[in-house]
Amino acid sequence: MTEKDPERITRADLGSWISGPPQLNTQAYPGQRMGRPQAGPGSIARWGRRIVAILIDWALAYVISLVFWGGNEWVTLSLFAAMTLLGVCLFGHSIGHRLLGMQVQKLNGTAARPLDGLIRTLLVLLVVPPFIQDADTRGLHDRARGTILVRIR
Repeated sequence: MTEKDPERITRADLGSWISGPPQLNTQAYPGQRMGRPQAGPGSIARWGRRIVAILIDWALAYVISLVFWGGNEWVTLSLFAAMTLLGVCLFGHSIGHRLLGMQVQKLNGTAARPLDGLIRTLLVLLVVPPFIQDADTRGLHDRARGTILVRIR
């Protein structure tokens, strides 16, 4: 067989295990394929806002835990979970989300339901699911319930 033989399979034809499967993401920004704008209200919230929001929520839970329970880590975790759960279930956002202008919505733009908020919060508490993301920066916690964290201002 020669190098130009069309029946010969080369390493280039198979790719490499390092590069993984071919990427089919042809969108210019997260949310484009869902019809979301690139920036502003309705666009997908980016990492910076998300991290600051969760830090605000955690700090608030820690301060309350510190004042009333001496900073017990289980109380802090429970307060964080309760505040996040109630906020997302009732209003579509935690306190940190609200301060940074974000809201949890269904993919069609409607409000997330209480069951969505419950499952999403439980998965956030596992820490890893938010870091396993798709091309639209939706973590497993959002994909499990068909939700998305968007900017509202």
